[in-house]
Amino acid sequence: MTQEITNSVEKGICSSCGLCSIQEWPMQESIQSCVFKNGWLGKREKQLFGRERQQDNPEELRFGITLERFTAQRKHPVPDAQWSGIITSIAEKAFDRGLVEGVVTLHRSAENHFFSQPVLALSADEIHASRGNKPVLSPVLRSLQDAVRKKLKKILVIGAACHIHILRDFQERFPYLREMEIYTVGIPCVDNVQRNKFDWILERISRSPGTALHMEFMQDFRIHIRHSNGTTEKVPFFSLPEELSNPEIFPEACMGCFDYLNGLSDITVGYLAAKLLPDQNRQWVIVRTKKGQELLNLIDDELERFGEHGDWECKKAVLKNAERTIQGMKDRKTSYSSERKIPLWAGHLISRLLSMTGPKGIGFAHYSVDFHLIRHYYYVKYRCPEQLTVLVPRYVRTILHEYGLPL
Repeated sequence: MTQEITNSVEKGICSSCGLCSIQEWPMQESIQSCVFKNGWLGKREKQLFGRERQQDNPEELRFGITLERFTAQRKHPVPDAQWSGIITSIAEKAFDRGLVEGVVTLHRSAENHFFSQPVLALSADEIHASRGNKPVLSPVLRSLQDAVRKKLKKILVIGAACHIHILRDFQERFPYLREMEIYTVGIPCVDNVQRNKFDWILERISRSPGTALHMEFMQDFRIHIRHSNGTTEKVPFFSLPEELSNPEIFPEACMGCFDYLNGLSDITVGYLAAKLLPDQNRQWVIVRTKKGQELLNLIDDELERFGEHGDWECKKAVLKNAERTIQGMKDRKTSYSSERKIPLWAGHLISRLLSMTGPKGIGFAHYSVDFHLIRHYYYVKYRCPEQLTVLVPRYVRTILHEYGLPL
């Protein structure tokens, strides 16, 4: 379906959100709400919150407008959840309590454990089956078609920033979803990949790609891969093959994303600022709206809460990588080595050292947001410059100015 759409309409940058595959309204109307045509945040943030994020507030500048931020884990984790199951629990409770009639989410594809299948979950079992990360471009919004056809009036949508931006714009712009009460749970997201590249990438990261069940880039500067036998493989970022540093392995949509922390969701649930501890699965919860507070209230008594920790400052760590990152976006290398940049043993030493001396908690979240926005700004500047004024929100230029980086 996605290929058919691409052939019939020239869409430019596309995150395969699924909205324009729906047959209940004209495809051209869906495309009008595309975030890659309208840009990130800006007037959409102002419509949701009554204002844009404050340019003189360093935390709000990076993390978005919030009512509350904290770290937490479920007292009784959801079995087989990627973390402790906070998002799954919110969805299950919202459905059980009648707050929503269905959940627009993703199941795992029968084709590949890491691939996704859009679904309108209409039972507790279907919601439970949605747990876990699917790190590929996913047409989540395609399931809105089922919600419209079933005449649902109250739904929960779980999605990445591109999904939530497009959904909010479409609901405001056109009448089809206007009578729906829509709650949104946002997932932080920047490094998804095309399905046809995923296996190639996983084979270059993991010693046993066939048994991998969960994969995440973690706060200790290593990729954690959980396997079917219960073990966790940890691969240092620094020991990845050079070919995985090629910007072309990521979709343009992900490299053109400027809302890492899903600033238009009602509630964002990730991990960046959470303390990384053995045998715990703490997550970072950002409540943004009254609806987000309503969703949190459903499970608040089931959570063990912790405050944010770590030092805010990370400027040296960001600048250490900035020049190399900018040059990597500017250069257009035609070949990359398949060898590891450095041996695994050396990569683990570097990761341990940075885990002890580098940014932690709120500082790691600060570092991660800034690193990605720098990478993405210069990717767009050098590889799709015609999109620069469209895609880049004002806050990004403010942060680049903090680091003294050229616009």
